[in-house]
Amino acid sequence: MPINRSFRCSVFIGVSLDGFIARRDGDLHWLTSRGEAAGSDLGYEEFIAGIDTVVMGRGTYEPGRSYDPWPHEGRHCAVLSSTLPLDADPRVTVHRDLGTLLRELEERGTKSVYVDGGQVIRTFLREGLIDELTITTVPVLIGTGLPLFGATGGDVPLVHLATRVFGAGVVQSSYAVDRTT
Repeated sequence: MPINRSFRCSVFIGVSLDGFIARRDGDLHWLTSRGEAAGSDLGYEEFIAGIDTVVMGRGTYEPGRSYDPWPHEGRHCAVLSSTLPLDADPRVTVHRDLGTLLRELEERGTKSVYVDGGQVIRTFLREGLIDELTITTVPVLIGTGLPLFGATGGDVPLVHLATRVFGAGVVQSSYAVDRTT
């Protein structure tokens, strides 16, 4: 059952054809190199322009914390983690649990959330919080790694919105979560 909230939650993520978002060690070269070969930003700039808040887990935050420039400048950035120190980084707000995070997003007047990272995406899906998913599939089988999807607690019905084909065989599909069923 979806939680009542005033903001929308969207996913924009890349996967291998066999459904992994990273290798077990977090390596993304298989994804970034093919994304570059596709010859476009794949719609990310347009997507992120409509986002005021980014929510991620520690596993997504830690590899990105050293990016220069910080990719989330000008947006509220929340990290959902039970182990990251609360004062780990002045650019982020650390939350220990989903309930506290959601209350803070409501209090901030959040309108649009970019949900990033496999564990956080799965948590938001289980709680009925995702409104839209944009999944960019690169044509490679990596065999093992960190999966995008896992147990969702039941079916998550989707409505296909669009599919785009980019260079290098990269395919991107967007779906809305169907709340009518």
